[in-house]
Amino acid sequence: MANEYWLGERAWAAIEPLIPMHRRGVKPSNNYKVISGIIHVLKYGCRWRDCPEVYGPHTTIYNRFNRWAQAGIWQSMWEQLVQLDAASVQSIDSTSSKAHRCAAGGEGGEATQDIGRSRGGRTTKVHAVVDALGRMIAFELTPGQRGDIRPAAALLEPLPAPAFLLADTAYDSDGFRQFLTKRGTKPVIRPNPTRKNVPQFDGDRYKGRNVIERAFCDIKDYRRVATRYDKLARNFRATVMLAAILLWWT
Repeated sequence: MANEYWLGERAWAAIEPLIPMHRRGVKPSNNYKVISGIIHVLKYGCRWRDCPEVYGPHTTIYNRFNRWAQAGIWQSMWEQLVQLDAASVQSIDSTSSKAHRCAAGGEGGEATQDIGRSRGGRTTKVHAVVDALGRMIAFELTPGQRGDIRPAAALLEPLPAPAFLLADTAYDSDGFRQFLTKRGTKPVIRPNPTRKNVPQFDGDRYKGRNVIERAFCDIKDYRRVATRYDKLARNFRATVMLAAILLWWT
């Protein structure tokens, strides 16, 4: 098949030591094929049953992805492979992923599974923080209608505090600016034009915020990130994690 996806040497060298070999069905002889097959589905957006046979049975491909999402294994890989440091600059923003009709029916209803309704229809919002090179270092999912600023502080709090945080007008609030200042971070946030008292704004530094826009473009090259097919938020979260890991290690 012309469009097969195979993990590169660098990515495989990073992922292989983190594979839990004690779990059912995990055999050294097929791990490379199975994980490449999982990423093939995420990248090309096909149904699991349409995964090329070269990777092995499609049931094995899906079961590995789903069971590891349920067991938190993809989360563990994310935590070990995404390298946090005292970055001088971070950027925060969000992007929306359209929820396909296949994503309906998750246990507990759409809100429980981070699917909401906004002007774009049924969507899931990915709130993310990237470093100065545009590499995703944290993210959170919410229903699509959720405002950008609501999860911002909780998303940033576990991270090393940067010297500067770049953000657009959706993050322009006095409370959020105070939160950043207390952490030792200078807000570089475009002021809302309706403000009466306009804070100081570093327009030249703000130009660096384009790295997060490029990061969203890169991660949405994985078609199952751009369009959400997963019923369960935990599986869509695993999809975003895997795409972000690969952007770090390829």
